Amino acid sequence: MRASLACVLLPVAAQAANIILGNDDGWAEINVRTLYNSLTAAGESVVLSSPATDKSGTGSLTATPSALTSACEFNSCPAGSPAEGFNASDTRLNYVNSYPATAMEYGINTLAPTFFGGAPDFAVTGVNVGVNLGIQVPFSGTVGAAVEAMNLGIPAVVFSGYTGSQTAWNVTTPLYSQVYADLATNITSVLLASGAPYLPANVWLNVNFPAATSTTCSSASDYKFVLSRIWTAIPLISAADVETCGSTRLPLERTVVDTTSDCYVSISVGDGDKLDANATLQGVVLEKLQSILTCLP
Repeated sequence: MRASLACVLLPVAAQAANIILGNDDGWAEINVRTLYNSLTAAGESVVLSSPATDKSGTGSLTATPSALTSACEFNSCPAGSPAEGFNASDTRLNYVNSYPATAMEYGINTLAPTFFGGAPDFAVTGVNVGVNLGIQVPFSGTVGAAVEAMNLGIPAVVFSGYTGSQTAWNVTTPLYSQVYADLATNITSVLLASGAPYLPANVWLNVNFPAATSTTCSSASDYKFVLSRIWTAIPLISAADVETCGSTRLPLERTVVDTTSDCYVSISVGDGDKLDANATLQGVVLEKLQSILTCLP
């Protein structure tokens, strides 16, 4: 059931996708910058549109952007800067002084026409500092940004990683940041290689990476991928999931990420209410990611 990611990535090189990238940890956090570099190196056309400061835990809140009364995070722009701005040496790196969902909307409606000549093909958010599992999902601004993209008709994936803390963009890239960026790029490439529509309408993917250290799960090639669910199924009430691994009940994503016998990544299919999508929609994702998915032991 499992195949090498290197094999599945080959078809993607022929065509670049236009990707809007966001997060809730802020535009100058090292995880999102590392993912920007990784996606760009893979041949994708990427534009970052993220909050000027850390907006973790703000869910799907939106607000009109305003001029900065204090500096951007890590002093990446000075107090008094305009409500929206960009990096002078790379205009594809953009901040919005508002919530993650607002930054994503700005990226899709304002930046994408400028850089892409139209709507983006895909939206990616993260890699979030810390996992987004279960009850954390509704409150995550990184999730909120992806759901905003989905609501605007753009397929979206959220990436979150267990290891790490808020870190400035201009330090030596931590191992975990590079590993997570490589994993996120690989999964994105597999989805893009599956062909449009990359995801069914009105769904988004919630992807969580386990701990990455110098001795454990230290390379993208160490990881395995499991289709999972966000919320605990309620007996006799929750509908069956898509059938895979000999069961019609997907494992809980927290169970996947917490499995210590190997480096398992959870991939869950969410809907517009930030709940689990139905079995039919899960099935579409299962087919698209079949080449890299495996089962828990």
